[in-house]
Amino acid sequence: MSRRYAILAPGHFASDAKTAHGVIAYSRDATVAVIDPACAGMRVRDAVAYLRSDAPIVGSVREALTFAPTALLIGTAPKGGALPAEWRAEILAAIAAGLEIVSGLHDMLGDDAEFAAAAAARGVRIWDVRKPPQTPIFSGEAYRVAAPTVLFVGNDCAVGKMTVALELAHAAERAGKRAAFVPTGQTGIMIAGWGTAIDRTIADFAPGATEALVLQAAREEPDVIFVEGQGAINHPAYAPVTLALMYGAAPDALVLVCDPTRAHIESYATPTLGYRELIRTHEALLATVKPARVVGIALNTRKLDEAGARHAIAQAREQTHLPADDVVRFGADALYAAIAPELRKGSPCVASSL
Repeated sequence: MSRRYAILAPGHFASDAKTAHGVIAYSRDATVAVIDPACAGMRVRDAVAYLRSDAPIVGSVREALTFAPTALLIGTAPKGGALPAEWRAEILAAIAAGLEIVSGLHDMLGDDAEFAAAAAARGVRIWDVRKPPQTPIFSGEAYRVAAPTVLFVGNDCAVGKMTVALELAHAAERAGKRAAFVPTGQTGIMIAGWGTAIDRTIADFAPGATEALVLQAAREEPDVIFVEGQGAINHPAYAPVTLALMYGAAPDALVLVCDPTRAHIESYATPTLGYRELIRTHEALLATVKPARVVGIALNTRKLDEAGARHAIAQAREQTHLPADDVVRFGADALYAAIAPELRKGSPCVASSL
């Protein structure tokens, strides 16, 4: 299904509307307008320079209808994933106009009595992207996937794990390989059109849900599978989803994605870990189940000027002796070429008979 999105992100678009930014940058569906009164009158590229879009930013759903959208996308997920009460009127206006509602919030809009009644009366769909399907317990089938599987881990949330996975997948395709991107969060699902939000899955089933996604990707017989990462291994709130992905994806290699300017976990006082400690921690956790090495480092240098970015990349290389780059700022081809020889199948640990 091809969509024409109006994206709702009041007061957030220019700062932390990660979902909006990801969909604009990578989705095949068009974004025809963004709704944010704080930036009304601008174009997308005026508010967020790295997004190469001339879509207008307007103040309301009513104004966005001028651009003939077919769907309203909730463009940001506040902490905890709750729907801000002040957005309800705009969502109801979109339903009244016949727009599909696409939401990545933890609040299930389709379960909201007012929204459900309005949608039923108007005959429109509410797609709650985070609503998980039934998922199995982890089985170990992922160990037998033919293609090497790469998981993206990081020093915090919102450092670019999905972006790096997509960029390296595109680089692999430019290099003549068939690459599969596995979406594990709401924005990736919106971009790819399939997937499961692992952070919404019951804990016991989260590794199995991840495994099911890898097995689904493997059915297309790709040369390499790139699994979108979530959270961070020392995140006080979100470390469990990281661990579920590490075991459920059964990766053969890891790519470490870091914001080099971030000294603490966002919204917490917990210090972020340095490159070497991150590498040791991830590799040690996998060592007794299915060993996998960190094969490269992708930095998010958006907050640095070019000289600062190149210095940060050089530091990462020097400290880890691994290839490092910013795949958005400088392109993904060099980093993919550097890590490609390390993408080989590994084996799980197997207990000796007693």
